Amino acid sequence: MYRGFKQECPTGVVDEEAFKNIFSQFFPLGDATQYAHFVFNTVKHKQTGKLNFEEFLDTLSRVARGSRQEKLSWVFALYDVDGDGRISRSEMLAVVRAVYELLGRAAAPPIHKAAAEDHVDRIFHLMDTNADGVVTPDELARWMTRDPALLRSLDTLDTVL
Repeated sequence: MYRGFKQECPTGVVDEEAFKNIFSQFFPLGDATQYAHFVFNTVKHKQTGKLNFEEFLDTLSRVARGSRQEKLSWVFALYDVDGDGRISRSEMLAVVRAVYELLGRAAAPPIHKAAAEDHVDRIFHLMDTNADGVVTPDELARWMTRDPALLRSLDTLDTVL
């Protein structure tokens, strides 16, 4: 992994543009740009805006092999686009749209334009149990742990490697 990282990032660090380019190679049928932006923001070094190999490996390890709580924390950070500790409907919609763009032509069945909004409309109110317009880490955890299928999907993050 280190050789591959150094080959793609000879300076030993990756900035967001390089990260997007690398990420796009894994999803050639869609547009990975926006989703890669969200992922990068969950792992980048806050001061430099860049990611070194150790930070990359630490995050990958937590997402792929971490506890459910570590995985939930990462998922929450992905959707909490502005980092304020709450997920708004618009943040959720932005990430879901990015996922649909990422899938592109690979999606089966094909995705229509309103699909992301329909998806968010179906689940946001289920997550926001106190109906205050935002989802907290506790609300996300409660929602995911109520559904065995969601727990299995969280557990399958360990198949990344």
